Amino acid sequence: MATYTGILSSNRSASLKDTQRAIPVGTLAATLTTTSLYLVSVLLFGAVATRDKLLTDRLLSATVAWPFPAIVYVGIILSTLGAALQSLTGAPRLLAAIANDEILPVLNYFKVADGHEPHVATLFTAIICIGCVVIGNLDLVSPTTTMFYLVCYAGVNLSCFLLDLLDAPSWRPRWKFHHWSLSLVGALLCIVTMFLISWAFTIVSLALASLIYYYVSIKGKAGDWGDGFKSAYFQLALRSLRSLGANQVHPKNWYPIPLVFCRPWGKLPENVPCHPKLADFANCMKKKGRGMSIFVSIIDGDYHERAEDAKDACKELSTYIDYKQCEGVAEIVVAPSMSEGFRGIVQTMGLGNLKPNIIVMRYPEIWRRENLTDIPATFVGIINDCIVANKAVVIVKGLDEWPNEYQRQYGTIDLYWIVRDGGLMLLLSQLLLTKDSFEGCKIQVFCIAEEDSDAEGLKADVKKFLYDLRMQAEVIVISMKSWEVEGEQQESVEAFSAARQRVASYLEEMKEQAQRDRTPLMADGKPVFVEEQQVEKFLYTTLKLNLMVQKYSRMAAVVLVSLPPPPLNHPATFYMEYMDLLVENIPRLLIVRGYHKDVVTLFT
Repeated sequence: MATYTGILSSNRSASLKDTQRAIPVGTLAATLTTTSLYLVSVLLFGAVATRDKLLTDRLLSATVAWPFPAIVYVGIILSTLGAALQSLTGAPRLLAAIANDEILPVLNYFKVADGHEPHVATLFTAIICIGCVVIGNLDLVSPTTTMFYLVCYAGVNLSCFLLDLLDAPSWRPRWKFHHWSLSLVGALLCIVTMFLISWAFTIVSLALASLIYYYVSIKGKAGDWGDGFKSAYFQLALRSLRSLGANQVHPKNWYPIPLVFCRPWGKLPENVPCHPKLADFANCMKKKGRGMSIFVSIIDGDYHERAEDAKDACKELSTYIDYKQCEGVAEIVVAPSMSEGFRGIVQTMGLGNLKPNIIVMRYPEIWRRENLTDIPATFVGIINDCIVANKAVVIVKGLDEWPNEYQRQYGTIDLYWIVRDGGLMLLLSQLLLTKDSFEGCKIQVFCIAEEDSDAEGLKADVKKFLYDLRMQAEVIVISMKSWEVEGEQQESVEAFSAARQRVASYLEEMKEQAQRDRTPLMADGKPVFVEEQQVEKFLYTTLKLNLMVQKYSRMAAVVLVSLPPPPLNHPATFYMEYMDLLVENIPRLLIVRGYHKDVVTLFT
């Protein structure tokens, strides 16, 4: 019996002493033995019967049997019972093994503990067998079972073909004469044989196999044996990465790859690895949610001491990203400080042209708290690192009020276009319009003109530029005719006066400290050079821009302004005062710095 069905005896492979050696040897021996017996049978039957007898007598073996025909009937019955018993012992174990591996969650009812018999699986197998017997038509049952076997063999051959063709390091077959072409031929022969038997059964079988594969990929457990298609995806990703190269990406092929800082300022609850609205905002930077985001969190400390904490935090962050349905990956970095951690991230994160090109973080509105005095230097250091690394920056102010996909926004998306940024602000505004929450908004572009500039000419130029970019927006030109402050927004004027007093106080403290230590002016451990007139100019400029935003964008859904670079040799605290004055009384603001590379394509 084993000679005829040896290739199927792998269902009881767990009982073998040396599985890797016994299965191929037993399979080849069974195949050779049965093939030899079939060839001998052909010769013997041809020697004892005529052609007509061979075509008409369906039980010729019983007719020519010695000493009487009944012995063949008994042999057929015993062989049939033996094959049925073998199936009833092998198939339930295979079903229980699949259930124990959790490949198909729907089969969890058939799980068994080690050393126990699969009673439920045996009962289920017996019911299927009885159903096939009740059908009473062997010509209907045999094509179905044949299709299942051929699909199985085609899948095995296809997996061997992929693993061998892709040169997977873990693929080390013991059969020395193996070649990927043999596996490909075997898979093709199985599929061709299926179509020759019945094209209808073949289509149904392949569709069912595809559905099972899709179900396993969505709901099943990957197991520890790997996936042949994953090797193909890996090689495809490597080839795609090499084809991208390291040259500058053309604006037509430019995609935002945001690097999102999950918790740079303040603390979140222990079970929340990322601010809930950061993932929503990251999705707003992608068209139809397509693209990659990198969510990064920095853990202060020594790597050897906090390596396990970093692994746990990475799992939590990955789970959170999947929960928010955001296409991205999680990365946790352990560093002595946030500044050093970010500097390492901005230099090494990514591969080739798949490096993050936009740094996304929330505005540190809590920087004035006594226990967070290191935030100004860290914040300014991150911006300067982005400038050196030529990364774009998007700082979100009012992140807690950022809408999710179900909160519809009305009004306008206002852009205050001050410096050339490669079109990044325009592109971000267009991406916002593709989201359900902002699709009812319109874009307004505000251009800041100098005192003697031609406002109408500037407006015409900007309109022509937007037309060439295939972007629809209303253009508004604002002229800064004087530095006089309007008295309408009293809160901003009071904030300006308070900022000027604090800056003067900071400057006086630095001067006193420098006199005591007999050193130049120092701030954040570095020498600084401050001109009071220049500081006043920065304060007035940010105040004027803030008043304009409040005047023209009071009803805006979101405002985008250019990020002013930190002035050289100014204390970080001064820069935070400038920024605070810029964002005063503006509930939802995106502060954007491009990286002087075009990210939009002109229609010429």
